[in-house]
Amino acid sequence: MANKREFKKYVEAVGASACEAMMSTYYNVDGVNKDSIAKSIELTLGAVGAAKSNADVTFDKGVKAFAGLKEYSVAKNKFYKKLFVKIKEDFFNSIDEAIKLFNSAIPAEVKEQYKNAVAE
Repeated sequence: MANKREFKKYVEAVGASACEAMMSTYYNVDGVNKDSIAKSIELTLGAVGAAKSNADVTFDKGVKAFAGLKEYSVAKNKFYKKLFVKIKEDFFNSIDEAIKLFNSAIPAEVKEQYKNAVAE
């Protein structure tokens, strides 16, 4: 991502899209395990909140802690790259867990109907 604001918008969009699909299934498909879908929505919203919160972490050292401005800039950039890689990994791992739980809540016959509809 180019900056924190774009990252937060991206995380929000991914989470909203996933939750929208889950809620649509929750209310419109008969025979689903509603408790599992509710739990998967909670996991998704938690992942979004954690990612947005963790994106607000700042570099805790000043220029005076380094030999010069160049060393400070290098250390700061390295810190943020490492931070956002970790945040993205945690976010997508949580989303994957929520999607697996969501998929397990859908009955096999409904999954088969979805596959047939996509194949057409």
